Order: sequence, then structure tokens, then C-alpha cells
Amino acid sequence: MANKKKKLYQGNGACVEGAIYAGMSFYGGYPITPSTEIAEGCARELPKLDRKFIQMEDEIGSIAAIIGASVTGRKVLTGTSGPGYSLMSELLGYAYITETPIVVINVQRGGPSTGLPTKVSQSDTMQARWGTHGDYNAIAIAPSTVGECLTETIRAFNLAERFRTPVTVLLDEVMGHMREIISVPEKGEYEVFDRVKPTVPPEEFEAFAMTDNFVSPMPSYGEGYRYNVTGLTHDVHGFSTNRSDEATQKLDKLRNKIDRFTDEIFKSRLEMVEDADVVFISYGTVSRAALQAMQIARQAGAKVGSIQLYTIWPFDYEMIKKATKNCKTVIVAEMNMGQICHEVQKALDPSVKLATLQKYDGEIITPMELLEKLEEVL
Repeated sequence: MANKKKKLYQGNGACVEGAIYAGMSFYGGYPITPSTEIAEGCARELPKLDRKFIQMEDEIGSIAAIIGASVTGRKVLTGTSGPGYSLMSELLGYAYITETPIVVINVQRGGPSTGLPTKVSQSDTMQARWGTHGDYNAIAIAPSTVGECLTETIRAFNLAERFRTPVTVLLDEVMGHMREIISVPEKGEYEVFDRVKPTVPPEEFEAFAMTDNFVSPMPSYGEGYRYNVTGLTHDVHGFSTNRSDEATQKLDKLRNKIDRFTDEIFKSRLEMVEDADVVFISYGTVSRAALQAMQIARQAGAKVGSIQLYTIWPFDYEMIKKATKNCKTVIVAEMNMGQICHEVQKALDPSVKLATLQKYDGEIITPMELLEKLEEVL
């Protein structure tokens, strides 16, 4: 392993490499700052591998294209930023209800509307959970290093295929444009999950059948299995229904395949929380500052820990409660007006105080700002 190849990657470029490693063979997208390098990388690399890249007329067309490609058996990706993610929201709902695996990378920037196109933000965190209408459960993950842009994109594809659902990768402008030297993974180094295909004859096939893990096998169009794909609430064969029992079963299926497997989906990094009086909770780029602030505080004699959330949704309330039960204060730091802090508050023991550091001026949160907040609560 010591002789592994190393390469200088940009965060957006590392996402492309991770997607290719995971088997992505179709990219449909529309360029938007600060995610454009993802489209550029796919346009450059996919034709070399006899895989498909298409630039669509807008973000609505982009997500429609990848949903269609996924139904034909492709592993698919699109990249965007806040305004484009908003345009995709209706068809994200379509992917949820049709249980179509897709990966969307949202490189966040300041908003709302056109906002701050070249500035950093984490203000789409709640949108990744609640962005489309109706009842459904979302998966969203957030890397904090260029290396993690690669590995977490692989994980995003595995989760999308494993649970037949959209997965959002939440980067931010700094994470997307940062450059670091990382190890290039070798074939077989990381697990790659491929969607489960049906084993029954076509005449016995139920496209949205209830299974023990709430995930139905998914054939590719053209493999002899015929089924209906509709955004209407549907029965196990995919045909629309107004029956209350079938509607309830469908929505419970969308919920349970995520909720029942939160332990499998959720991922976090805990540092020095066992004896901590104060714990930082962060995600994405802010976690880099939190870890450095924790180290500086420890060197000064303060008992400080850090929880980094790699998985934002589903949110693991039990993990947060258990990890923070012995501390006095939790500081949630995020580059928005306060989004994850509300979920953390729900998880905390009543004896634990919540403090927040919220920054939404287009600049990153620094270790010194975290240390200043720490001084306020100590």
C-alpha cells in the first residue's frame, strides 16, 4: 500500500473519479458554478471509457435524463448547485416514488436565488431532506476532504443502488475547489454495490413488491421484464392506485427502507468525546476547522471533542444523544442561519446546553472563530 499512486485532485474532480470507480456510466448535467468541473471531468473522461455524457438544456432536463438512464440499467450522476437543485426538486420526488437510483452532487453556494455564485455556503442542508413535496425519506452525505470526495461519492452510489433511492452528496464551494494530494484507489480496494436483479420469471415479477428489506429487485429495461413507471402512487406492479391500503403500503415502504437501516447508512467520526466538557458538531468543510480548534483547545488544557457528520440524512438522534450525554455544552457550527442545529437540539439530553456558530456571509468558518465561541461557553 505504501507504493500506491498519488495524485493532486480538486474536490469536484475527485467526485468524478469516485463516480467512475463506482461504475457510473451516464452523466446528464448542465454547468453551474461552483459544480462545473464535475461536468467538465465527466465530459472528458467518460467517452474514453465508452460511457455516456450529455449536456442538457437545463437542470430539469438533466435529472430527467439520468432517471431514464437509470431505469435502463445505468449508474447515473448529475452535478449542480443551489438554483439547479431547486429546479430538480420535482423530479427528485419522481425518483423517490419510482424508487430509481440516482446520485446528485450539490456543490453549495450562497443563496437564495442567484445569491453568491462563487462563495461558500451550507444552506441547502435542509433542502436535501425536505426539498420535494410529499412523504419520503432522504439520504444525504457530506465529505470534508478531497479524499473523502472520492470515497463518499463511491458510498453515495452504493447507497443509491442498495436502497433504490436518490442520494445527495453535499459539497460546498470550498470543498469543490480545494486541491489535495490523495491516494488513487486500486481496483477492488473499495466495495462497489450493484443493484439486485429479479430472479423470478417475468410473468411472476412485481416491480415494487414488498420484501424483507423493503427494497425490490430492479431489472433493466430490455431484459424481458415489463413494468409501469409512474409518478402516481402505485401498486406492486407500478400501476396507479387510489386504494388507501396500497397508498399507505407504498409510503411506508419508502420510509422503512431508510429508517430501518439508519445504522447501515449513518456514518460519523467521533474524536475525544469520552471526557469532553464541550463537543463541536459539524459537517463538510467546517469539520476541518472544528478538528483543528479541538486540537488547539486540548493543547491548552480544555476538554473538547468533535463529532463530524458524514451522513446528514437520515439523522441519527440516538448516536448524538449517547455521544454527548456526559458533556456540558454542544457547539453546532455551520455555514447557514441554523439548520442541523435544530436536529441536534432534539437529540440532546435536557442537561446538555446547545450553542451555535452560524456564518452565512460567503466566508468559511475558521478555527479561531470556533475557539472564540468556545471561550464564550466555558
